[in-house]
Amino acid sequence: MNLSIPSPGAPEGVLEGEVARVTFANEDTGFRVLRVAVEGESELRTVVGVFPPAPPGTRIRATGKQTEDRKHGAQFRAETVLTLAPATLEGMRRYLASGLVPGIGPAFARRIVDAFGERTLEVLDRDPQRLRDVPGIGQRRVQAVAKAWAQHRDVSAIMVFLQTHGASPALASRIYKRFGRKSINVVSANPYRLALDVWGVGFKTADAIAQSIGIDKNAPERAQAGVLHSLHLISTRGHAFAAHRDLVDFAAELLGCGTQAAEEAVDALDASERVIIEELPGGIRAVYSPELHGAERRIAQRLAQLAAETPALDHASQAIDEFEHRTKIELAPAQREAIAQAASSKVLVITGGPGVGKTTIVRAILTLFDLARVSVAMTAPTGRAAKRLSEATGREAKTIHRLLEFDPRTGSFARNANNSLNVGAVIVDETSMVALELADSLLQALDDHTRLVLVGDVDQLPSVGPGAVLRDIIDSGEVTTIRLNEVFRQAEGSSIVLNAHRIHAGKLPIGGTGKSDPFYVIERTTPESTVDTIRDLLVRRIRRGFGLDPFRDVQVLTPMKRGPVGAIALNELLQGALNPTGPHIQKGNRLLRLGDKVMQLRNDYEKEVYNGDIGRIVGVDSAEKNLTVRFDERDVSYAEGDIDELTLAYATSIHKSQGSEYPAVVIPVVTQHFVMLARNLLYTAVTRGKQLVILVADPRALAIALGEARKERRLSYLARRIVDARDKAR
Repeated sequence: MNLSIPSPGAPEGVLEGEVARVTFANEDTGFRVLRVAVEGESELRTVVGVFPPAPPGTRIRATGKQTEDRKHGAQFRAETVLTLAPATLEGMRRYLASGLVPGIGPAFARRIVDAFGERTLEVLDRDPQRLRDVPGIGQRRVQAVAKAWAQHRDVSAIMVFLQTHGASPALASRIYKRFGRKSINVVSANPYRLALDVWGVGFKTADAIAQSIGIDKNAPERAQAGVLHSLHLISTRGHAFAAHRDLVDFAAELLGCGTQAAEEAVDALDASERVIIEELPGGIRAVYSPELHGAERRIAQRLAQLAAETPALDHASQAIDEFEHRTKIELAPAQREAIAQAASSKVLVITGGPGVGKTTIVRAILTLFDLARVSVAMTAPTGRAAKRLSEATGREAKTIHRLLEFDPRTGSFARNANNSLNVGAVIVDETSMVALELADSLLQALDDHTRLVLVGDVDQLPSVGPGAVLRDIIDSGEVTTIRLNEVFRQAEGSSIVLNAHRIHAGKLPIGGTGKSDPFYVIERTTPESTVDTIRDLLVRRIRRGFGLDPFRDVQVLTPMKRGPVGAIALNELLQGALNPTGPHIQKGNRLLRLGDKVMQLRNDYEKEVYNGDIGRIVGVDSAEKNLTVRFDERDVSYAEGDIDELTLAYATSIHKSQGSEYPAVVIPVVTQHFVMLARNLLYTAVTRGKQLVILVADPRALAIALGEARKERRLSYLARRIVDARDKAR
């Protein structure tokens, strides 16, 4: 064996040996501490550094230098580590049994090595079907092991490639999940794709890899990648386009270059049609991504097409009479008008706040469509909203993704303009949450004869994704809109509903004084007293006073993620107060423990869990670093590489709560949240609570929120496009 052990302080050397054990591994950073058996040495060597996983039994070849650590003694500090095939049969058994490949434990590993000896890894690489020759191994397990082994080899190759360019093992795992076996080719050709296509990767990380690969800091492709990433970041703030000057300044700062280089990059992207520049009225030079520009135009055109024909249904009066007789509900004039408009309009918007009867109108419209023999599909943007719609109407309701038959393998919808939904009407609830591209996909999948009813509260926060579709449709003035303002008798007794409308009007909410009142305002003037009160509410007072479970029934909603009263700090506080001990997994600075309340951070269509879904950790495998989370009644498994998609959810941002309802909500309102405080933010938070709402508020901060009537300004041209499309259609 070729072996060179450098002396302490030597500039570089090579160490080769077999991993005896792993004494420390941080999968977020890739930092590991190995104990390695070196041929001819009686003592195990300590190897430290950032490198790919090297389980016991692995042979490694490390380059680096020998050092003397004051606390830990002699260490070989590795710059690179190349994993090699085990050199001995026992090493091979330990290698396979280390948990490297799911499905191979110690007993299975021994049987495999006994069957194939020194050719074991060759068999796994080239002819894994020969595993069927091993006694007791079924075909299903053979296929699982073959797939896991191939993935392991691919990931190992990616990690070896990426570690030479400064990427962590955790990043390599996410890259593999996104690009599969094409990963190395994709990263080599355009490392900047990582920032746009791999969840959790920023431009700085992609840029560091690109420069390591050899892309010059002044290269045009780097500047263009910076502009595209800047445009993407602007869209994550809700904007459909970026003003040209703002985009240039944003990109120049990101790239650390002058504005001229950024302007040239924008021009080059425009010439290659990777961005679309449109001159809008008012001297606005708008820069769009092709996807969002196309979505705006197609939505406007499709709404114009759908609204062009208005074949009336002749059953409005009969539907009203039948609904009132069956439900014993007397419809108000505005509600009757909504039913009449549903009969005469192909596209209808129904908007209004809590307690104004939107659900009642939906049920009455269903009666109308039943009488007219119009088939109906009901949908909403989230699973929680779809479930509520189904419970309220007694009819099946699907998420928009399920309705359009989303295929996670292709990232596209099976239902589209060429394979439309064969349905007479579509009712969409919580439409304020629907972003541009999803609205576009839904509209393209409708037949020309399909009627469309859009229901939602336009005064809530707009969608998390780009655009303000419901607001723009209403503002266009081209779509029949029923705006409900009257709070009905069944809701008048609810101080939650009444205070929501007071907040919308800019008036101070009125807090209750007795246990029977569901709305409270607790005055606190410092972050410290606010945090202490929130802890006391969840640990003691809400459970004792109202019998509500702090895990299942109570949600803390805060305007911001950071700060002493932000979601991150509150989650750490409440985890320690409500769930302080038990099996856990550490991911960087985050600790996820058995029993914790957690939230999914991005849509995962394979797992069928979506951004904002809240569950409870019901299983922890600390050795394998796997979690099981229960969402409603369904258990979902998270492998180590997927755990970054979860965060603690004792507290969450108000934006993340859109479309959700909770039995109880606790809302801190402090002056430290100044930049986010606005009337519609507080209104959205309050309307999330069904049985109990508690504001823990600084009166000064409450006054700021109520005095700020701004609507979140989003750069969009959809409303004007709808007007232009209708003018052309007339």
